[in-house]
Amino acid sequence: MKKWTKRIIGIVGAACVAFALISLSCSKMKVSGSAETTFSDGSMNTAYAETPARNTKTPAEALSVVEALQTSFRYISDKLLPSVVEVDVTETKTYQSPFRFEWPFSFGQDDEKATEDGKKEYEAQGLGSGVIVRKSGKTFYVLTNNHVAGSAKKISIKLNDGREFEGKLVGADERMDIALVSFESSDDSIPCAVLGDSDDVKPGDICMAFGAPLGYSQSVTQGIVSATGRSEPGMSNMNDFIQTDAAINQGNSGGPLVNIYGEVIGINTWIASSSGGSQGLGFAIPINNIKKSIDSFIKNGKVTYGWLGVSLYDVNDKYKKEFNLEKTEGAFVAEVFLGSPADKAGIKPGDYIIKLDNKAVKSVNQLVRDVGYLEAGTTSKFVVIRGGKTLAPISVKIEERSKEVDSQNKKLWPGFIAHPLTDDVKNQLKITDKVSGVVVTSLDSTSPAASLRLQNGDIITAVNGKKVSNVAEFYSELANATRSVNFDLYNSAGTITTGTYKF
Repeated sequence: MKKWTKRIIGIVGAACVAFALISLSCSKMKVSGSAETTFSDGSMNTAYAETPARNTKTPAEALSVVEALQTSFRYISDKLLPSVVEVDVTETKTYQSPFRFEWPFSFGQDDEKATEDGKKEYEAQGLGSGVIVRKSGKTFYVLTNNHVAGSAKKISIKLNDGREFEGKLVGADERMDIALVSFESSDDSIPCAVLGDSDDVKPGDICMAFGAPLGYSQSVTQGIVSATGRSEPGMSNMNDFIQTDAAINQGNSGGPLVNIYGEVIGINTWIASSSGGSQGLGFAIPINNIKKSIDSFIKNGKVTYGWLGVSLYDVNDKYKKEFNLEKTEGAFVAEVFLGSPADKAGIKPGDYIIKLDNKAVKSVNQLVRDVGYLEAGTTSKFVVIRGGKTLAPISVKIEERSKEVDSQNKKLWPGFIAHPLTDDVKNQLKITDKVSGVVVTSLDSTSPAASLRLQNGDIITAVNGKKVSNVAEFYSELANATRSVNFDLYNSAGTITTGTYKF
């Protein structure tokens, strides 16, 4: 009995010692923001996330700045979202059927229809974004992209509050990639967005992109304006895009790009991406490029462009050197459409346009846009340099650009671009240094030059019998021609004279 009593007393004593050690360990516990902390004595403890790790606080002054920024973003979102819509479309598309013959039987029923050329039609679903920009009575107008709604068979407009309306295409323009869609509602509380001034947009400006990326309606992303005036090869020459790093993905097309005042400064249009997703390279059409088009769509159902009737060439420094224009900005007139406004007014191939209505011409794309925005029937003044001299302003009555312009190359004079006969070109053509003139390049097969049997690579040494040694002399003699033109061409067998082209 005594033996068991001693054992019990020993167990109780050990328990008391263990309890004391645990108590001592617990007295060393400290509060930590992490889930588990090891102290210098090797002990462990558990803390909770809601327990502050430090007694420090964010300075009130710094926090107020962030809160003010957040309040601004909330205000802009609350203001814009009711006027941002999702545009759901149904399009009829075609594909080439692998079966070239008609079979007397079918393999099941489907919605496809065969066309006369063997292609099959099917309906495809798509979506984009848009923004309400105008209201007239019960009609609301939504601005979006042509590639979103321009070829839609059916259009549905979905508002921020979930309501859906049947949409109708008012007009679309492929060249600028914009479209206007309307829907009817008696709800006067549906707001229109406020259009800003995209000419005031600068790199570094804070901006927000709205839309339905990947179908997630009424989404908002924020970033800055990365660049303005983007007009690179492959982009539309009717737009000088705003570049932004605000996340833009598929479905954002047609949605608004907005400044910190809640004003629309652009329409999100496309992204540059190697993966198909946002990589911080989004592009929006400046809203100032579009404002007049809204009126044109509502009034005429289309966008009308001014037409000058010239083919412009973006010349490099070597080419400018031939004309002594190394430090002069402008747009080079390589060809003129016979009978066009430019031809009637006296603009000639070889002219270098430096001003349009007192506005300096910085590039070919800028001049294309500025002429396109001119109204048909109005008269504009062009200042050109010809033969090294600045001429008095030439008054041109602008006409409306028709869709058939691109197919009128038979009227394009002279129908090719004269290229300097440099040493490299001479080596390629294997001709001696004694030969001087210009090289025929970019010849159009339906142009007047083609009717004279000119070919790419031909060397023109004289115009109407007058020798030319460089492109400046060539275009000068071409400008002096009033009723007819012929060319002297050099080849290894000698010089031949072409037939005569009469104006």
